[in-house]
Amino acid sequence: MIEIPVLETERLILRGHQDTDFEPFAKFSASERSKSVGGPGTRAEAWRATAAMIGHWYLRGYGMWWLEEKETGRAVGRVGLWNPEGWPAPELGWVIYDKFEGKGMGYEAAVAARDYAYDTLKWPMLISLITESNDRSVALAHRMGAKLDGNWTSPSGHVAQIYTHPDPEARK
Repeated sequence: MIEIPVLETERLILRGHQDTDFEPFAKFSASERSKSVGGPGTRAEAWRATAAMIGHWYLRGYGMWWLEEKETGRAVGRVGLWNPEGWPAPELGWVIYDKFEGKGMGYEAAVAARDYAYDTLKWPMLISLITESNDRSVALAHRMGAKLDGNWTSPSGHVAQIYTHPDPEARK
């Protein structure tokens, strides 16, 4: 069994999946907001996506963390490192659930995940793949200093923009 590291920020705990995480994720997955990450989808598809995210930790040794608000214990979304077969480079990805957007939690979690990739895993670079119409994610990428670096079509045919993050030294 792999040990998923727990990261903490001022307001969040980034941790491995817990059973209570599925319902909020399934609700998000069924919503129109999930379009930028392949949705909307059924509960069964949300279940398979959850299994893929958990399995990614076992296959790669890193993956997506589930976000828990420290103050309330509520599920906020997920953030982390993603690099399935066919990806152009390791990705820093994020999803923040509806009631938590616009509060800086995505930024807080994404910076913690990027710092982990650079400082612990010693990665030299990261990208974020973002659907052009996902204005909030584009704004977050810009806030993190990421620059638009072209387009990419996933193996499933989803078109995304590639945002390249500053290298480990430039981000400081």
